[in-house]
Amino acid sequence: MAKLILSMDGLVLKEISLSKERTTIGRRPSNDIQIDNLAISGEHAAVVTILNDSFLEDLNSTNGTLVNGQPVKKHFLKNGDVVELGKYKLKFIAEQAQGGAADYEKSGGMTPGRATPAPASAPAAAAQNASPPSAVLGAIQILNGANAGRELELVKPLTTLGKPGAQVAVIARRPQGYSITHVEGAKFPTVNGQAIDAQARPLKDHDVVEIAGIKMEFFIKG
Repeated sequence: MAKLILSMDGLVLKEISLSKERTTIGRRPSNDIQIDNLAISGEHAAVVTILNDSFLEDLNSTNGTLVNGQPVKKHFLKNGDVVELGKYKLKFIAEQAQGGAADYEKSGGMTPGRATPAPASAPAAAAQNASPPSAVLGAIQILNGANAGRELELVKPLTTLGKPGAQVAVIARRPQGYSITHVEGAKFPTVNGQAIDAQARPLKDHDVVEIAGIKMEFFIKG
């Protein structure tokens, strides 16, 4: 299991296992990793872990988030990466090699410090450049907007959907089926009219998902 090692001025303060799909970091006590320092925003950043991959997102913090000295908005974490929040550092340790992350960055899904732009009328979609697991094939069909009727097969292990800066979610393809996880935005996506929470929500045949104002139907193709 991947973990983060929190330190300040070279002194290790805490070790955190990334056992949750979404781990929040910030000054407020409600965060999974609380850092009580005025340089840290109330909700500063989050680490989303799906399958063997983890990626960091800055939650529009006041002072920003650095990875290996470079400011980022989103960044796939690799073994040894150092996340900097003010004077605090979080070193990412992956106990297993995370080969999928590098491939996903190359595919243009989410590169360090840059989010994929999306057309105003349609969700952005990108997927990890790796072989999908053996499972049923799902797809989504857009129900409204300029791209209504468009179909997207969910053939890759990870597919990001939404509008960066507003609302982004990830659909994961796993051997046991598909699930959707909230990634970015104050408002959470809905499934059949009900907002999902911070944990992964399994998707069923003919579920209607709404992300960033775009409605789409999830269905199983076979």
